[in-house]
Amino acid sequence: MSSNKNPISGGVCLTRRRFVQGLAMGSAVAGMGLGARALAAAIKRNEPPVLRGTDFNLTIGEQAVNFTGASRIATTVNGSLPAPVLRWREGDRVTLRVTNMLPETSSIHWHGIILPSAMDGVPHIANDFEGIRPGETFTYHFPVKQSGTYWYHSHSGFQEQTGLYGPIVIDPIEPEPFSYDRDYVVMFSDWTDEDPTTVYAKLKKLSHYYNFNERTQADLLKDIREKGLAATWNARKMWNRMRMSQRDLSDVTGYTYTFLTNGQTPADGWVGLFKKGEKVRLRFINGSAMTFFDVRIPGLKMTVVAADGQYIEPVTVEEIRMGVAETYDVIVEPSNDTAYTIFAQDIARSGYARGTLTPDPSMRGEIPALDPVGNLTHTDMGMDMSAMGHDMGGMDMKAMGHDMGGMAMKATGHDMAGMKHGSHRMEDGAMMNGMKHDQHRMADSGMKMGMDHRTHQMAGMKGNRKMRSMVSNPSEFTAGPVHHAKTEYGPHVDMRAQAPQYRLDDPGVGLRNNGRRVLTYADLRNLRTTRDAREPDREIELHLTGNMERYMWSINGIKHADAEPLRWKLGERLRITFVNDTMMNHPMHLHGMWSDLETGDNDFIPRKHTVIVQPGSRISYRVTVDAEGGWAYHCHLLYHMLGMFRTVIVS
Repeated sequence: MSSNKNPISGGVCLTRRRFVQGLAMGSAVAGMGLGARALAAAIKRNEPPVLRGTDFNLTIGEQAVNFTGASRIATTVNGSLPAPVLRWREGDRVTLRVTNMLPETSSIHWHGIILPSAMDGVPHIANDFEGIRPGETFTYHFPVKQSGTYWYHSHSGFQEQTGLYGPIVIDPIEPEPFSYDRDYVVMFSDWTDEDPTTVYAKLKKLSHYYNFNERTQADLLKDIREKGLAATWNARKMWNRMRMSQRDLSDVTGYTYTFLTNGQTPADGWVGLFKKGEKVRLRFINGSAMTFFDVRIPGLKMTVVAADGQYIEPVTVEEIRMGVAETYDVIVEPSNDTAYTIFAQDIARSGYARGTLTPDPSMRGEIPALDPVGNLTHTDMGMDMSAMGHDMGGMDMKAMGHDMGGMAMKATGHDMAGMKHGSHRMEDGAMMNGMKHDQHRMADSGMKMGMDHRTHQMAGMKGNRKMRSMVSNPSEFTAGPVHHAKTEYGPHVDMRAQAPQYRLDDPGVGLRNNGRRVLTYADLRNLRTTRDAREPDREIELHLTGNMERYMWSINGIKHADAEPLRWKLGERLRITFVNDTMMNHPMHLHGMWSDLETGDNDFIPRKHTVIVQPGSRISYRVTVDAEGGWAYHCHLLYHMLGMFRTVIVS
């Protein structure tokens, strides 16, 4: 087992996308003069097939598709995109014979499924698994120890981007704690006509190649009118020094992507039927390669009953941000004989995926306008400005008197309008005195409440300072500033957050104060008590790092190819703390073991397999190391995965 090989390709590079003639899988059926019965039948045919039982034969191959008016080749399972829905039952043992008919090595990873390492499907990391060579069959065989909504996808090359992904639904042994009349899988994904290796090459040459939402002259003039010339100049200078943009929300956007719902384009839209008064269960899965989706159904509230396949205390919301690889089960109750639009706009507001819930196959709901493009803020930089009682937008950060990722931060005498010159109480109760108001800079004593990376002390805690591993739940506290050495992580890191906070109740950029009730991680409470959850034995802190100019992603400034594996001991209990030193969201996925998210309530800790780490923030979860062998641990953004990845070895 090797830990340094390419974690997504196993040494194989996909360069096979070619132009072909063929029948589009996503062909429109609406507006073709079909009767309602024929239309309903066509809709039914366009749904992914469902395979049930314990014994499965899956064939990975190629299929002609046409989502954009140009015919392309997709990677499919049994000729379907998405791949067939696999319906298992908790307590069964499943056998899946996967035959690879591609001209290169392939694989399937069962995302979120607890199983032996040898069955996990990651070439060169899972025990004794080298991938499935062309023309060969690999048999996966494992017990099903859980229930809920999950998915599967390739872990070879960029095959996931070309269509190799599908849903998994596991029926529970015990009755579910909620009722419903209809049950639909709703899988969102992103499709590009470009060869994924071309997409990656363009990002390496110009990281914002696909970003058409960059600031314009009109934005600049608006800022000058609202903030004044000096403040605008200082703010722009700060962003430029960080080599980051307030609009760095998504690397690949709807300007090249077509967003799909169950394999259907927005022009066509997936359709699910209901009768007025029924309860409809929707199993949302974000199976995209690079896209965060903000999902809502105008006119309907959604009661979230499960997150990443695990039951939670029901919470009613109007919108959900779904990171790549996350799943949420919701129940909706349409009370009218009208059509409702399932609207999933991407985080960059460059496009959307669409579905329809309708009592009549001929009816469609209205499609709402895209929300305005969000702007990253100082909060997303890891600057806790709320604690200072004023808005820092447009302020010259050189006035802060500390290092900001290698930038000079000397005092400038810039007028910090709106600063409360009192005691400036921090959110956690720590007093931030020592402000020299004539120079408008922080005194060293005020800024050195920080993090010692050797001892992982938590600054600004209630009571005396303690080792964070002794804290019952670190997310209950506000972290103090982090002091990075100028050479820490080397020269290939854009930014290092100075005061990353636990922001579990923050819906994120583009969703704040939008007038809708948005789900946050603070809303997630395990349906069953976790009161006796074991305290962590030790903590591992991992910094998510990157360089946008060179499109390099890493953990602790080191890419996977150059990193030593993380070595964990079987049976130990860990606290994993992520600090996001970048200004992009990263959905972090640990294979083979659950991530028990610390939300501040140790009695009802929610359990996840994929955790969004927001820009400039920190987040913690507990891991019971109960699975021996080799495991992948990575950001689930496909083009980040090559660097932002670690091999975990449990022994």
